[in-house]
Amino acid sequence: MSNSVHNLRPSVTRDFGVRKNYRCNQRLAAQIGFAIAGCIFLLNAAHAAPPPMSIPASTDEIQTGQAVADGPFGFLNGISRSSALLGDMWGLRTNLSRAGISLAVQETSEYLGNTSGGVKKGFVYDGLTTAVMQVNTQRAFGLYGGLFNVSALQIHGNNLSANNLQTLQTASGIESDRATRLWELWYDQKFLEEDRLDIKIGQQSLDQEFMVSSNALYFVNTMFGWPMLPSADLPGGGPAYPLSALGARFSARPVDGITILAGVFNGSPVSNNNGDPQLQNRHGTSFPLGNGTMSIMEVQFSYPAVGSMVEAGASAPLGWTYRLGAWYNSESFSDQQTDQNGLSLADPNSIGQPRQHHGDYAVYAVADHLVWRDERDPNRTIAVFARVMGTPLTDRNLIDFSLNAGMVFHSPFIYRTTDTFGIGVGYANVSKQAAALDRATNLYSGTNSPVRSSESFVELTYQYQMTPWLQLQPDVQYVFNPGAGVANPNDPVHRIKNELVLGLRTNISF
Repeated sequence: MSNSVHNLRPSVTRDFGVRKNYRCNQRLAAQIGFAIAGCIFLLNAAHAAPPPMSIPASTDEIQTGQAVADGPFGFLNGISRSSALLGDMWGLRTNLSRAGISLAVQETSEYLGNTSGGVKKGFVYDGLTTAVMQVNTQRAFGLYGGLFNVSALQIHGNNLSANNLQTLQTASGIESDRATRLWELWYDQKFLEEDRLDIKIGQQSLDQEFMVSSNALYFVNTMFGWPMLPSADLPGGGPAYPLSALGARFSARPVDGITILAGVFNGSPVSNNNGDPQLQNRHGTSFPLGNGTMSIMEVQFSYPAVGSMVEAGASAPLGWTYRLGAWYNSESFSDQQTDQNGLSLADPNSIGQPRQHHGDYAVYAVADHLVWRDERDPNRTIAVFARVMGTPLTDRNLIDFSLNAGMVFHSPFIYRTTDTFGIGVGYANVSKQAAALDRATNLYSGTNSPVRSSESFVELTYQYQMTPWLQLQPDVQYVFNPGAGVANPNDPVHRIKNELVLGLRTNISF
C-alpha cells in the first residue's frame, strides 16, 4: 500500500522496473528523473477546493430574497434582487422548505490562461456545478438537532495547471477530472444544551471543516482551500474535494470561545492507491474501509466568543480565530530517495522498490484576524490570515512545509458593501530526500537537469457582486519557480519559466 506521493510512485516504480532491465541505459535514467518531476502536477488535480456556497435555511415562508415565480418566466420578476437566479423555482423551494428540505445549486465557471512562462501558453475554460440538499430533521419529523446532507458535483472543462503550467500549487480550486460524482453524504446530530456537542457520521470532505481559513476562501488558487502538504503527501490527496471518505467527526465546545474538532476517517478516499485516485473512484460511489485510518484533531480559539454581547455605544471588537491541529495517517508510505536495500532509487543496481515506512503525520496552525473596521461604515474591514503546516518526516513526504498568507479588504469602495479585494501568497517546499533523488538521477545518468527546491506564488483577486446571485471575479497570479524548479519537458536542461496567470471566474447561484 502506498501513500499519495506514491500515487505518483506507481508510475515511477514501473519506470524503475524497466530501468532494472536496462540498467546501463543512462539516457533512460535521465528520463526517469524528468518523469519524477514532470508528473508532480498530476497529484494536484485531485486536491482542489471549490468556492463556498450558501445553503438557504428552511422557513415556512418563501425564502427571504427569492423571487416569486408566476408563469414560465416568472423567475424574472425581481431578478435583480433575488439571491438565486431561478428565485423560488416555481414554488419548489417553498414546498421543499415546508418539509424541512433546503436545496442549493451553484455554477462556477472560469477562463484562466498563462500569458508567459509554463510549458505552453493559452487560456482554457473550467467549470463546476455543485448541488447540495439538506434535510432539517426537526422540521421534517420533529427530531431536534439533526441534519442530513447530500451533495453532488458535475465537473467540466479543462485544467490549466495540467495542460499549461505544471505547477505544484494548482491555479484553480475547481480543477479536477471531468466527471459527475457524489461528493458528501452525511448525517449530523447536535447534543447538550446550547448544542455544545455535535457528531457527524458518513462520507465527508475534510476541507469543509478542518484546516480552514475563512479569509483564504476568497481566493481562486487551490491551496487557499486544501493545503499543499496534505494534497501531496496523503493517500489519494486526502479526503478533500472532489473526493471524500467514510468516518466520524466530533465537535465539542466545553467553554465559550474554545471548540475542539476531532475525526477518524478511512486512511484513503479510494480503495486502491495506484494510479489516478479520481479514476479509482470515478463517480464517488465507492465507500472503501480498511485502508488504515486518518485521524485528525483541531482546537479552535475564537474572540469574541459565540453569543458575546457588545455594550450599548461600544464599538464591536476586532475578532480573531486561531486554530491548532495535527493529523496522523496509519498507512504505509514510500521513501522518497532509497529502495528496500538502502540504495538510491536512481542507482542502476536498485531494485526499484521504495523503502516503506509505517505512518505519517503533520502539525498545522491557522490564524484569521480582523485588524481594521471603518468607524463610519462597519461593512468596510481589513482582515489578515496565515496558515502553516509542516512535518519532520521528510524521508516519506514530497512536501515537508507549506504556507498560505494574505489580506482581504471587504467593501474596498464606498457603496460596494459585498465586494472583496484580496492579496495572498503561497509557498511549498520539496523535501531534501526528493531533491537528493534528483541529484542522484543526474549523477547516475550523467545529466545536469534541475533539482527541485520550492515553489511560491502571489495572487491578486477582486470579487465583484454584480447581483445577489451573480459574482464576477477577475484574478491575477504569478508563479515563481513552477513545479519547484522542475525541468521543462520541452527543454529538459532548463526549468519551466515563471508564469503569469490571468483570468475571470463567475459564480452563479440558482
